[in-house]
Amino acid sequence: MPGTSSPARPARALGVDIGGSGIKAAPVDLAAGEFTAERVRLATPQPATPAAVAPVVAEVLAGFDVAPDVPVGITFPAVVQHGITRTAANVDPSWIGADAEALFSDALGRPVLVVNDADAAGYAEAAFGAAKGVKGVVVVTTLGTGIGSALVVDGTLVPNTELGHLEIGGHDAEKKAADSARERQDLSWAQWAKRLQRYYSHLENLLWPDLIVVGGGVSKKHEKFLPLLDLRTPIVPAALRNDAGIIGAASLAASRTGR
Repeated sequence: MPGTSSPARPARALGVDIGGSGIKAAPVDLAAGEFTAERVRLATPQPATPAAVAPVVAEVLAGFDVAPDVPVGITFPAVVQHGITRTAANVDPSWIGADAEALFSDALGRPVLVVNDADAAGYAEAAFGAAKGVKGVVVVTTLGTGIGSALVVDGTLVPNTELGHLEIGGHDAEKKAADSARERQDLSWAQWAKRLQRYYSHLENLLWPDLIVVGGGVSKKHEKFLPLLDLRTPIVPAALRNDAGIIGAASLAASRTGR
């Protein structure tokens, strides 16, 4: 309507990254994509049920002086549709079908945004990391226990792609190509790279991306396997490492607030 405008994007937001073993949080400078205070981490309760996890998230946030108008974004290892967790990876199955946004909003006494963990990391890499300024289609994958994925098109996140579950050769791709498969089967870097080659070749033939970014803890050793891949798409290691989930969640929460 004439004479109205959208609220300004906040300068700061808080990100929370929920994983199977730890719950981490930090305030984020949204212009720089950097933490403004030391990250706080608490162990993920076991079993990681909704009733057990929500109070720990509240405890983590209690360590920061967060004004009521500061956006809060929370990552979760699940497909998240409109605040509902549709799957549950490395957390209790009772999360399937849970209204995670309502749960955390009630626990924290404030509105929150809940987003898939790989989506948050991918968005952060596109906004502040290895894919910053890249036009077109960017695919971000996280190699760990499974293969997480994020698809960003001209800066816009396409959520819940689950590209680690592509079927290749009759197998779920992450069962063969995740870093956990390398460790479990004691594969050499060259042996593992052959599996990654098949996976990323299939991925680029489906999506024709302009850039592929590889994250996850093993990306710290990228020089041992990325040079062994032969792709037409540029493929680079993630820049934000373990900070990406927190930064992405905070940035996405602020983007929703600023619309």
